[in-house]
Amino acid sequence: MNRILTWFENWIDPFRREPDGPIPDRLWPFVQYFFSQARWPFIWFLVLGGLVGVIEASLFWFLGLMIDTLRVADPATVWSDHGWMFVGMGFVLLVVRGAIFVLSALFNEQTIVPGFFALVRWQSHRHVLRQSYQFFQNDFAGRVATKVMQSGQALGDFLINLANSLWFFVVFVITTAGMLAALDWRFLVLLVGWVVIYLSIIKLTMPEVRRRAKIQANAKSGMNGRIVDSYTNIQTVKLFAADSHEDAFAREGLLMMRRSVADLSRMVTVLRVSLTLLNSVLITAAGFLCIWLWQAQALTIGAIAVAMGLVFRINNMSGWIMFQINGLFRDMGTIQDAIETISQPHSVRDADNARDFEPVRGAIRFEGVRFHYGKDSGAIDHLDLQIRPGEKVGVVGRSGAGKTTMMNLLLRLYDVEGGRILVDEQDIAKLTQDSLRAHIGVVTQDTSLLHRSVRDNIAYGRPQVAMSEIEAAALRARADEFIVELEDALGRKGYEAHVGERGVKLSGGQRQRIALARVFLKDAPILVLDEATSALDSEVEQVIQEHLFSLMEGKTVLAIAHRLSTIASMDRLIVMDEGRIVEEGSHNELIAAGGLYASLWARQSGGFLTFEKEEEESGQAAQ
Repeated sequence: MNRILTWFENWIDPFRREPDGPIPDRLWPFVQYFFSQARWPFIWFLVLGGLVGVIEASLFWFLGLMIDTLRVADPATVWSDHGWMFVGMGFVLLVVRGAIFVLSALFNEQTIVPGFFALVRWQSHRHVLRQSYQFFQNDFAGRVATKVMQSGQALGDFLINLANSLWFFVVFVITTAGMLAALDWRFLVLLVGWVVIYLSIIKLTMPEVRRRAKIQANAKSGMNGRIVDSYTNIQTVKLFAADSHEDAFAREGLLMMRRSVADLSRMVTVLRVSLTLLNSVLITAAGFLCIWLWQAQALTIGAIAVAMGLVFRINNMSGWIMFQINGLFRDMGTIQDAIETISQPHSVRDADNARDFEPVRGAIRFEGVRFHYGKDSGAIDHLDLQIRPGEKVGVVGRSGAGKTTMMNLLLRLYDVEGGRILVDEQDIAKLTQDSLRAHIGVVTQDTSLLHRSVRDNIAYGRPQVAMSEIEAAALRARADEFIVELEDALGRKGYEAHVGERGVKLSGGQRQRIALARVFLKDAPILVLDEATSALDSEVEQVIQEHLFSLMEGKTVLAIAHRLSTIASMDRLIVMDEGRIVEEGSHNELIAAGGLYASLWARQSGGFLTFEKEEEESGQAAQ
């Protein structure tokens, strides 16, 4: 039995290569995109659903036939006279019906639910994960994650309901129509009238159900995003005693979701009332028609059992099917809501003929680079900069001067809006993003770690590296001394201890040292340091600075710092203001020039800038 179950479970490979081209941004092409990757399981499921509809309708024919047979049969000879008919009925019920239901369950529960649901989620996740940095800045992480997870559930349920419910009902009604027509043509007229009104109700109400279902899905994912945002930033919430503020923020989202649910539920109520009235008319009319035909001796007792049995079955099924259709439109609304996020084209993507980056010496050149975050001005404006192989360059300037933006453009987190950037004479717009970033080591001021083990975090750039190299990198970053003391809530210790979401179980300095260890281990030919030691105390910083300088040997370095003393010994300093380079030279040369750098240096106290903070560049990106 396990082999059979395993065979069905492995029919759909959720990690198969996705079709070439973008994920469609319209409903039916989106459905077709994923359906085509699991076509045959759904086709077989559809065939089985149709057979179930035929057999379910045939049960009432068997009932009528049995009643009419037993009404006139001799009890003493009933088995000899009609035994094969009863055995045939039993065979259909026990063997044929049972086999169809078993196969249908296997396709549903073992093939489609685990395989297809996972396939949609996996490919949606892969597409979203490759979105630009700006994409994630413009939305709640929890909201995006909810839409990725909902996409698989909603699309899977939508196709299952189409095959298992709607198609089954259509086949059942068609089979029923044939049986009722065989009894008397007036039953067929009655059924056709019911079908016309039933479809009219659907046509009039379902577009509105679909619209309201989309609003509800968006409100639900928005509500999840608000809650996850609060949980992710729980330290800030606690430090500012903002529980009540977060309550209000979540309450607003819950009210919007509640209103959307109420609006949708109103339409469901209208549907249920309309359907109850319609079915009451059908049952009453069918009952009177049976009595009238029986009085005219045009209908037997068995035929009445068939007719009324089918009508009662349609009455029960129509409510269930209306519920399923309502579910279909809910799923459609959820799918459409997810499409708006999942199918967004990548704003930063590899060129069709992109090649891997081949590092040579680490030369970097900015040629007329312009970038304004899609606005008319701001950030970077006509930047020209050439960095020689192995040169160490410090970048200085007020907050908002364009320093971090320049680093992000080098890493191709954004594409330039004008000009170009070359690394070792290779235009980075023509390189694969992964190969470019694989050869650049980065440590940022705002260090966030993955909620995984310390070992996994340090080895993130080289996951297959030996443990001895991980420990050596931690030693160079002065992280080994606290790592050996770590223990998480599940009892995992040392390098196997998990650090919490974004590394919240560690102090800022500890997170920074883990990030430095990661860069030491990566050993990339180009280093980008954005306030790399800002979270460290002076004693640890002094020791790590020595290791950093040894790591810099033979590498090209770009280092941003507000603490000017940390980069004063660089080969060259560039001073940025309003997206341009306004000064350039060594520390002594810039001090002697008496310009912006000299002014910033003079205003430092204990190595820190004391000027008033302006809006950070990351805030510009988020806008």
